[in-house]
Amino acid sequence: MTLAPPGSPPALQPLQLPWDLRLNADQFERVCEANPDAVLELSADGHLIAMTPTGSETGARNQALGALLWLAVRRGELPLQVFDSSSGFRLPDGSVLSPDASLVRLERWQALTPEQRRTFAPLCPDLVVELASASDEGPRGLTALRRKMDAYLANGAQLGWLLLPEERAVETWRAGAAANPERLDNATSLDSGELFHGLTLDLAPIWEV
Repeated sequence: MTLAPPGSPPALQPLQLPWDLRLNADQFERVCEANPDAVLELSADGHLIAMTPTGSETGARNQALGALLWLAVRRGELPLQVFDSSSGFRLPDGSVLSPDASLVRLERWQALTPEQRRTFAPLCPDLVVELASASDEGPRGLTALRRKMDAYLANGAQLGWLLLPEERAVETWRAGAAANPERLDNATSLDSGELFHGLTLDLAPIWEV
């Protein structure tokens, strides 16, 4: 992985990072501040994870996903805060991850200090959503995303939706049953049930991109 030092001229070679580099969450935050154009996550063991930019189709679906969640929360007047894919969260295991979309109960969000809100919020979202790419390669592939879903639940998430647009299917990951996600084929909508009463998501705008 290579990261450019802040303010470096175009001709300057990017900074080379050793493969065995380990960072804590505070050091990772400094790396992100110094490299604002880099899309990065931090694993629980301190490894940097380079997230390549999404394809245009995935980006459009991600935009639709965030808009649909925001509208569902507003229309239902639900006490939830919505976050997009650029929002990083500092999980209890020391990792810093950024779901494609996520929800946090409003009382948990409001309990954070202003400083905690400005940085990577030190909590795991209550609901996380990830969009799988067409290929199973890299950090956006299905295998990697299943590991992330497992990590979210291990760190306190209550519900996870893993969307598979190529198959129009969804895997639902629930707290207490992380090893046994429920698969819904030909999915048209999602309902969070009693966990977030009234939260439903129409999948048609996402599938039809």
